[in-house]
Amino acid sequence: MDRYAVIGNPIRHSVSPRIHGMFAAQTGEALRYEAILAPRDGFAATAGAFFEAGGRGLNVTLPFKQEACRWVLARSPRAERAGAVNTIALRGPGQTFGDNTDGSGLLRDLSLNHGARIKDRTVLILGAGGAVRGVLGPLLEAAPQRLVIANRTKERAEALCAEFADLGPVQACGLAELAGERFELIINGTSAGITGEVPALPDTVLKSQGWCYDMFYAAQPTAFVRWGLAHGAKKALDGLGMLVEQAAEAFCIWRGMRPDTAAVLRALRSG
Repeated sequence: MDRYAVIGNPIRHSVSPRIHGMFAAQTGEALRYEAILAPRDGFAATAGAFFEAGGRGLNVTLPFKQEACRWVLARSPRAERAGAVNTIALRGPGQTFGDNTDGSGLLRDLSLNHGARIKDRTVLILGAGGAVRGVLGPLLEAAPQRLVIANRTKERAEALCAEFADLGPVQACGLAELAGERFELIINGTSAGITGEVPALPDTVLKSQGWCYDMFYAAQPTAFVRWGLAHGAKKALDGLGMLVEQAAEAFCIWRGMRPDTAAVLRALRSG
């Protein structure tokens, strides 16, 4: 039975083993999927041992996505662009191939599962770390009217803008500079969601009928989802759909078939 896993730190909260277990049952694929806790300074050793022991593929989560991009032997163009890898496949003995399915997972969830449109919309994305790097390229390729990256440290947002400016209209600002700005879609890509916090945002930053999307997920509504609802969001969504959609693409990379995500999402939402 082929072996797959998700690697991260922390990892206990991950629902990826359940998701891929449902994918395997649905498609009839014989595989085993587990969660692996790697030491903060031990990604390379842990990932290497997994593949040496016969592992076929890894998902990579916080805080290892950028390190994984440097570790793999080959990368897809979107992983190169993002500078981050969330999916590793073995293409031959020792031939690790890195891809990034986060951006497509986000867009598929927004557009296919919820009917959102990015084209010609004003978009604010909060944060400038690895989570944002993975989705920025696909978001810009979806042709928003304007995309602003806001980060507590403005210089990090400016560095991302410099890397991705060739893909579309992207600007950087500090959180304090958002006063007077208004957006139709706000995406939270900060790690504040893990600790139940919300970035300091002006009360008027979300346009009437605007949407909020938290790239993180939890059993209960996240702090950012609650913020969106309190500020009149037409829809306030967590990142569970993104997780399932990016997992389906990883499954397709590994097994050559795309599972039905709707059925899996229904099962997860129902508990």
